[in-house]
Amino acid sequence: MASSSHSSNFPCAACKFLRRKCMPDCVFAPYFPPEEPQKFINVHKIFGASNVSKLINEVAPHQREDAVNSLAYEAEARLKDPVYGCVGAISILQRQVLRLQRELDAIHADLIRYATATCSCNEMPPPMGRTCFHHNSSGNIYYPNPHWNEPYEGNGRSDGGSL
Repeated sequence: MASSSHSSNFPCAACKFLRRKCMPDCVFAPYFPPEEPQKFINVHKIFGASNVSKLINEVAPHQREDAVNSLAYEAEARLKDPVYGCVGAISILQRQVLRLQRELDAIHADLIRYATATCSCNEMPPPMGRTCFHHNSSGNIYYPNPHWNEPYEGNGRSDGGSL
């Protein structure tokens, strides 16, 4: 929720930075509280106070806080990376998600390959680097190490947890 700087009689961060009196109807006060001066400084440096004021007035009142927070995020990202801003961060995260998805797909493929293997762990041991898994009629996978089949209690859940 937006905070009001007028209840404490201190000027909002914008008015303090712009060295002007913070009026009761100040457009910046609900979104730039006095305890967050850097938020306004960054937004002002990238977008300018006039543009931010116009944007706040053009956005529906219930969307203003989100709009200002978005401007603050973009301003901080632009200061860190003047060329790409938050798009650069988004791009890096998207590449990371794709890499992790490929890794997860490869692990799932390995699990399926190992789970459908027809080798019997009671016969000869599997070749180096391979493990034999067994299914029962319920579709659960039982691992060759008996301790792996026990529920994992480390996280307070008894759903099998993770290794």
